[in-house]
Order: sequence, then structure tokens, then C-alpha cells
Amino acid sequence: MNPLKDFEEYIKQGIVKKQGKDVSRAENLTKESERKFSSLKIYMNKIGINNENANDIIENCYNILIGLIRSKMLLQGFNSSGFGAHEAEISYLRELKFPEIEVSFANQLRYFRNGIMYYGKRFDKEYAEKVFKFLTKVYPKLLKL
Repeated sequence: MNPLKDFEEYIKQGIVKKQGKDVSRAENLTKESERKFSSLKIYMNKIGINNENANDIIENCYNILIGLIRSKMLLQGFNSSGFGAHEAEISYLRELKFPEIEVSFANQLRYFRNGIMYYGKRFDKEYAEKVFKFLTKVYPKLLKL
């Protein structure tokens, strides 16, 4: 896993483009992330995390996180696409003044989620619990911004 570049680098490379603010799309992404988080909490209360559903929990947490980050980017007039877009979105956490330890964990989550999606990598209950705990910590901070 390569270290994240500064957000400005992704702009220079054309992965992130400046555009007009898209308030409507940002609101929709936030609402969808809120809905997904609510559903995930219900799922967690009823079923919990085990080794069998660990990857599903990790993917759901990542999708909620990335939806909120995209929403914040759209409110500031940024849009990312193409190869490196997810890295750029995680790098945007620095622009939102998140501590580097949280940015690093989110980047690791991005990398591992990519392993799940494209290489069939399996993760265990313990890692999924860390990811859910991380999401519950950063979720309210992202909503407040």
C-alpha cells in the first residue's frame, strides 16, 4: 500500500476536478449514508459480527464512510473519478482536518476493501470490529462538518 498523496496532487493529476457545488447530490449521499448506517446498526444489534459476515461489515462501513466524504467534497465543489479516485477521497480527510492516524486507518480500510472486492481477500471478526468502531467514531464528525 502506497502512502497517500496530498489532496492537491490529485487535483494536479486530474483525478479530482473543481466544479460547481452540487448541494442536491451531496444531500442525497448524506441521506443514503445515514440510511445505511442506521441499517448497519440494526444488523449489528440483531446478528453482530462473526467471521462469516466480517467482509460484509467492512464493505458496508467503507461505503458509508466514502459516501460522507464524497458529500463533503461535492459541497466544496470537488469531484473525483477514475484511477486513484478513492485514494483522493480518503486524502480529502486531511482537508477536513482529521488526525493523521484516522486518515491512515481509512486508507488501510480502502486498501483492504479493494482486496475484498477484486481479490477475494478474507478478514476476520476482530478486524471488522475495529472497522465498525472506527466508523462509529468518525461518522458523527463527518456529519457535523
